Amino acid sequence: MAFQLVLSEFVRRLDVAGYSDLRPMHGLVFQALGTTGSTSTELAEKLSVTKQAAGQIVDDLEERQYVRRLPHPAGGRRKLVMLTDKALRHLTVAGTVLRELEEELNEKLGERGLTMPRAGLAAVIRTMAGEDLPPLRPLW
Repeated sequence: MAFQLVLSEFVRRLDVAGYSDLRPMHGLVFQALGTTGSTSTELAEKLSVTKQAAGQIVDDLEERQYVRRLPHPAGGRRKLVMLTDKALRHLTVAGTVLRELEEELNEKLGERGLTMPRAGLAAVIRTMAGEDLPPLRPLW
């Protein structure tokens, strides 16, 4: 419930900042592509979705000018999906919004702020996954 509340407020603030055309899934895609990009197949693996779903997401984001397909450096028919400057600006704004939201929560929660929940959740992750972090999206 806490996650849903924080995520909802984060999305609301991004909407106000001019990014109402993006949803949380798009942020996961941006993170998965990073600065080096990926093929649609690699993106599908990183997000634990089908190749078709990854292709549809890339098509949609390309139409909105958040990503572009470039010839793959290794050649062949593969295309490298890269973030555009528009996506990088979004990531900067999203980072600022997230830091502001975290600062507000820390102020409201007092001295221990988000430190205690973060440490507890990090311990759960380390206990359950070890050094191999799970995919961004659950596999079930």
